[in-house]
Amino acid sequence: MEPSAWQLTDDLAEFLDKAGDFLRSRPALHTVQLTVAEALRARGPHVYGAGPPRFGVLCGADGLVRATLLHTPPRPLNLTPLDPPDAAALADHLADTGHQVPGVRAERETAAAFAAAWRQRTGATVEQTERQRLYRLAELTPPASTPPGRARVADAADRELLARWYVEFAADTGGQGGQDPGRWADARLAHGGATVWETPEGTPVSLAGNLPESAGQIRVAPVYTPAALRGRGYAGAVTAEVSRRAAETGAEVLLFTDLANPVSNRLYQRLGYRAVADFAGWAFAAPGA
Repeated sequence: MEPSAWQLTDDLAEFLDKAGDFLRSRPALHTVQLTVAEALRARGPHVYGAGPPRFGVLCGADGLVRATLLHTPPRPLNLTPLDPPDAAALADHLADTGHQVPGVRAERETAAAFAAAWRQRTGATVEQTERQRLYRLAELTPPASTPPGRARVADAADRELLARWYVEFAADTGGQGGQDPGRWADARLAHGGATVWETPEGTPVSLAGNLPESAGQIRVAPVYTPAALRGRGYAGAVTAEVSRRAAETGAEVLLFTDLANPVSNRLYQRLGYRAVADFAGWAFAAPGA
């Protein structure tokens, strides 16, 4: 596959016009690009950082889209599944055009293929930084018992707490969050996308978020309980409630887990989530860095 087969653009509308049907054809595997594109459309091009987003489409000889890329600097490049030759062609194309690539996040084999191609093409040092599993809710099985308290949708009075927990969650998972915490909290409050579990005294102790529905799917994210409050059933209870509400809309309910955390993986499986695919993240460093 020649590098010129990849068509790059800075225009979100153009990208969605070309790639929208392809992304919606497999919404679970394409959930990140679908939800990020929707956030860019609704909240502006700089929601994930100051750098301009970049998009790409790979078409086959028949003119049909077979892969896409989405990049919101300084986050890693996000790719839909690719064959190794197409990953190598993309690495060549991005290197030839001077595109700065800090890393990649994609389905496991695709991420590994692109990381290897980028290393070979540029001499960069590449390191795997995350292993995740995408789950789909099959049939919700609520916890046999729940802790005292209740789930409620967060409101404006929770804004500062949500912003703080967003930062803490990012630190916990080894990331930087990528968004301004206050703006993230505002966006979640605007669509009811944050639910807290609170004690009978009214103290919030855990969070489960959800992104807006996109292409018939709703992704649960993030799920966070402060370290001192873990092991009490709060995360399971609030995640079950968010999952129940999402499922009642008729949408496909998805979530990602960190494979390095066996506790959360067991929890979500007990709630009725089943594995869809494994994903990986790789970080790149320039030669000599």
